Amino acid sequence: MFFRYRSTVVLLITNTIIILQSQAQQTYVDNKQLDCNDKSTTTFGYTCNAAATCQSYLTFRSQPPLYNTPNTIATLLNLSPDDITSINNFTSTSFIIPADTVVIVPVSKCSCSDGGYYQHNTSYVVKSDDENYFTLANNTFEGLTTCQALVNQNTFNILNLQIGNNITIPLRCACPTANQTAAGIKYLLTFLITWGDTIDDISQTYGGVGIQRILDANELNITQLIYPFTPLLIPLTTEPTRINTSVTPPSQPPPPLIPTTPSNDGSSSNKWVFIAVGIGVGFLVLVYVFGVFVWFSRKKKVQQTKTYNPPPGKSKNSATAALIGSESNSWSISTEGLRISIESLTVYKYEELQKATRDFSEDNRVKGSVYKGGFNGDFAVVKIMKVDVAGEINMLQQINHSNIIKLSGFCLHQGNTYLVYEFAENGSLSDWLHADTKNATFEYVLDWKQRVQIAHNVSDALNYLHNFITPPYIHINLTSSNVLLDANMRAKITNFGLARSVDENDNGELQLTRHIVGTFGYMPPEYIENGLISPKMDVFALGVLMSELLSGKEAATRPPEGVGGGEKKGDESVMVVQQGQLSETIKEVVGGDNVRNKLAEFMDGRLRGEYPVELAYSMVELASKCVAADLNDRPSVTEVFMTLSQIMSSSLDWDPSDELEHSRSLSLGR
Repeated sequence: MFFRYRSTVVLLITNTIIILQSQAQQTYVDNKQLDCNDKSTTTFGYTCNAAATCQSYLTFRSQPPLYNTPNTIATLLNLSPDDITSINNFTSTSFIIPADTVVIVPVSKCSCSDGGYYQHNTSYVVKSDDENYFTLANNTFEGLTTCQALVNQNTFNILNLQIGNNITIPLRCACPTANQTAAGIKYLLTFLITWGDTIDDISQTYGGVGIQRILDANELNITQLIYPFTPLLIPLTTEPTRINTSVTPPSQPPPPLIPTTPSNDGSSSNKWVFIAVGIGVGFLVLVYVFGVFVWFSRKKKVQQTKTYNPPPGKSKNSATAALIGSESNSWSISTEGLRISIESLTVYKYEELQKATRDFSEDNRVKGSVYKGGFNGDFAVVKIMKVDVAGEINMLQQINHSNIIKLSGFCLHQGNTYLVYEFAENGSLSDWLHADTKNATFEYVLDWKQRVQIAHNVSDALNYLHNFITPPYIHINLTSSNVLLDANMRAKITNFGLARSVDENDNGELQLTRHIVGTFGYMPPEYIENGLISPKMDVFALGVLMSELLSGKEAATRPPEGVGGGEKKGDESVMVVQQGQLSETIKEVVGGDNVRNKLAEFMDGRLRGEYPVELAYSMVELASKCVAADLNDRPSVTEVFMTLSQIMSSSLDWDPSDELEHSRSLSLGR
């Protein structure tokens, strides 16, 4: 009797497992595509478990100006522009598709590859040094393939892609299982998740396909998260159309990316969770492989800076204080320094500078020894230095990055060195954030997208300094006063007087100094206490800078009691101080309870609540990691840059009206 009962139970369990397996289609990639070193089979593609070939569908979000017509999208994906035009009801194959529009892309032959994965192949020719397997998979092809799949199906070394390499791109598609076909499923669509998507919303978008069917198709359960920029298989009973797939903003607030299931009353139940989970889990595992990739792939591709012509002058003349950080600590130009620098910089005559600055008139003074000047109709700034600047010039003349202020030339006259830099029309970030405390007149307030863009620009510049030039450099004195804004509000870092190179033979890129100089609030504890210099110094300062952008507060209100005093070197006054206050405040936001209320209190009131809460929390969390007391707990600048890239990408899709509806719904739900 017991034996028969046990046999029956085993049989029932076995049959249940078989049924579940036959219903399930593929395993969700679960953000593993963000770590190129993760060799999970789910990252290589959808496993062949049904017909060898079938009709399937992909989604692709239009990317102006390169991929925003049926023709250009079809060329990128190696598919028919006529099919794309027809299924989306576009007027022609050259129809201009609005940015970020979800486009249905028919794949007539989704086929089983030799490796046992469903895919449709296209190809791509590498166009620039910035492209690699990771960026191609996650940016150009929007997650329709993975870094791992590209490495698996190409012979080109991951560390050494070259311009002109023809890369095979396996796009993820899939065919219905026999069980799905029996249930009426005819097609599978590879849908690219974005911020605010839930299984419930996706189900309704695609004609009420059913939440459970989507969960089964991806081997998901209701407790698992789904992540932006990852693909999700949608089982369909009929061919999709543009009308059914035009994703409209949900009437409810954008909930967390969590699969949901209907409750007893037929409504869906979503628990509000910060989307930071989605960012943190994926990108913080990326540091080693991507850092190594960046270092080796770009180390031998250093470009020398060409002679720079300052940007055309604008009519806007306000907000120009601190354009070049007049307190820069530099050195005099030595004979050897002059010889090296003259190869790539313009050597001005003193009379030219006099004419450009109206003989260094008070009206042309920007700050301290920095003057605005006109050169053939263009504006630049001239900085007078009384000390040796050979090291700074030799560094800046080899840098070519859009987020680092350009040094275009210099002049030697009566023992002084005159440095000519590009002109940043909108002055320093410090003036924009702290106008009240500095008595500046800025009527316009930086909005959320501008703040994220500035943080991204600065991280891009630091990533370049740490990884893309030889030898790498540590800025050491990154502050909001040393971040300038051009006419388009793009950030550029300046004032490299304290910058230090990282020699290849330095042990672990760590250096020691007894000469502690810097700016109160931005210096990490290991530097203040032990004189330890490393790239993580810049990461700490970047965390403070992000905290300023989020809160509008200064890095520190004043030096602590008994600390400070100044030490003067050259024309720069520096202060030896302890760790600043804002770096401690931001840690309190992410710790303990009432995180949402603490976040609201921390954020800059001038934003008036017009920011995406989930993304703001993600940025706060990232900033708090950057200012960790232990330098080993801080992310690398590459990690920070990649995370900010995703936050910026998502911020571009964000609409303030969505957040208003979100807040109202949350209030009603309390």
